[in-house]
Amino acid sequence: MDQHLQVFVTVVEKQNFSKAAEELHMTQPAVSQYIRAFENNIGTRLLERSNKYVRLNKVGEIVYHHAKEILGLYTKMHNLVDDVTNVANGPITIGASYTFGEYVLPHIIAELQAAYPDIKPTVMIGNTTEIAELVAGYQLDVGIVEGHFKDQQLKVEELAEDEMVVVVSPDHVLSQHDGNVEMKFLQNETWIVREIGSGTREATENMFRQLGIVPTKYMSFGSTQPIKESVEAGLGISLLSKWAIQKELRNDDLKMLKVEGLPFKRQFSVVTKSPFQTKALEVFISLLQDEKMAPTLK
Repeated sequence: MDQHLQVFVTVVEKQNFSKAAEELHMTQPAVSQYIRAFENNIGTRLLERSNKYVRLNKVGEIVYHHAKEILGLYTKMHNLVDDVTNVANGPITIGASYTFGEYVLPHIIAELQAAYPDIKPTVMIGNTTEIAELVAGYQLDVGIVEGHFKDQQLKVEELAEDEMVVVVSPDHVLSQHDGNVEMKFLQNETWIVREIGSGTREATENMFRQLGIVPTKYMSFGSTQPIKESVEAGLGISLLSKWAIQKELRNDDLKMLKVEGLPFKRQFSVVTKSPFQTKALEVFISLLQDEKMAPTLK
């Protein structure tokens, strides 16, 4: 049945029988036969077919969602069985929210590859909500997410504390303040923020509540880099992680403001779903928590 699931998922994602056959190194008639057998086993049609496309129907959407989870568990089972030799090798799928994934994780992956060259990491960067959902659906082995994260489906372990500060362009009028910036000035600024669902957006809204700020002007972006560029260009101000702005501070492209009550602190956490871990996953999580990584995480 696992082969039928794999063929079904590939057809759905390629939206084409010919492309799926090429991906699976099969003939197109063989792919069609697998799909017919799978639909017969389920007891109903799952795909709407035409000369131009292959699409899921309502039942197909349900089956596709669960097929992805089943295939993820099947792969995890094989990896665990392979680990009886206690050799840390094989694939590991890692998800991380943007700040950690873009500015910290690459250094950790480099350490992992230097020490365990037979481990094959695949990394996905997304916002906190996306990463948590993929871990819960067994499509990622582990995630590193932002904020005080709670999910009954997931095991959550605190990893590191992050400090967040308000940044402006060096040419911004607020950059000339020697002391703390008054709240009324922050209130009237345009705030460059992340999208809803990201840990940085959650931290920003928590800071607004903590400081009693109710901004009226927002600009929203889907990752940290365009926010930094926008602030540097003078479009507004933002709350960003110190990890994310090291180069800009060194190059005087951004300036931190002194604000009473800041830096705002948030937590990064490691999330997993399965109670069983491959040796590769154990090694990666151990490396995250190892004291040797302390300089990277501070």
